Amino acid sequence: MSYNATVLKVMIASPSDVENERRIAREVIQEWNFVNSEDRSIVLMPVGWETHSSPSMGARPQEIVNKQVLSDCDLLIAIFWTRIGTPTGESASGTVEEINEHIGAGKPAMIYFSSAPVVPESVDSQQYSALREFRDDLKGRGLVESYSTLSEFHNKLSRQLAQTIIRDFTDSLEETAAPSAPVEPAKRLISDDAAELLISAVQDGNGTIMSLLSFGGLTIQAGNKQFVERGNPRSEAQWRKALEELVQHDCMRDRSKKGEIFEVTADGYDVADGLLLKP
Repeated sequence: MSYNATVLKVMIASPSDVENERRIAREVIQEWNFVNSEDRSIVLMPVGWETHSSPSMGARPQEIVNKQVLSDCDLLIAIFWTRIGTPTGESASGTVEEINEHIGAGKPAMIYFSSAPVVPESVDSQQYSALREFRDDLKGRGLVESYSTLSEFHNKLSRQLAQTIIRDFTDSLEETAAPSAPVEPAKRLISDDAAELLISAVQDGNGTIMSLLSFGGLTIQAGNKQFVERGNPRSEAQWRKALEELVQHDCMRDRSKKGEIFEVTADGYDVADGLLLKP
């Protein structure tokens, strides 16, 4: 089986005061995949420093994030509300540095500013002043977007993400795409969670996923990465579903026959090859 989808990595960048928007951005990316990935042979992979960076020494923290995470990203989505973030030594914040690095590399960036009401006493005046200055600077360099509610952010990002993919990526990908043999529709698309789990299993030398249930809750691990947030039922359900999806799509098989040790199948390696864009 072949899996001829192109993976576009989408960096989600923001200070700490827009956690809900970060979650919505991932949901919008997932929704785009469900609707478009099979027809367009494109899979969007949400990326963030908190999930895709690893400990390293010898450089500034933000410089390490730029090298490990940002440099491979194709599109950046940045979100602000009242804070600009923590200075990096080179820029006003990590998010600002990520935006400037990404734009400087000639890659598209979608930047959003929330105008939602806020309790005045909760606003750091220095942070907000620096944010306004940065926003004004960006307005002189291109188009930015604003929103006042989470639902408005969801709707705008959903529509504008689709426009951005069509405008900035579809034509170039169609020009370079090689003909491929038809594949079974059910196996052409897996969710972002299932893709992330599969890739971790493939990159582990043993090609396995461990799923163990104990008094402390469910553990799902591939390589050195633990996917389930302990004590979080929603996280358990999320990653259990991802593992079940891989089994249903013949990407993994239950080697232990007890639902504890799963190994990557030949089809699973083929899917992972497509996700990792191996020649």
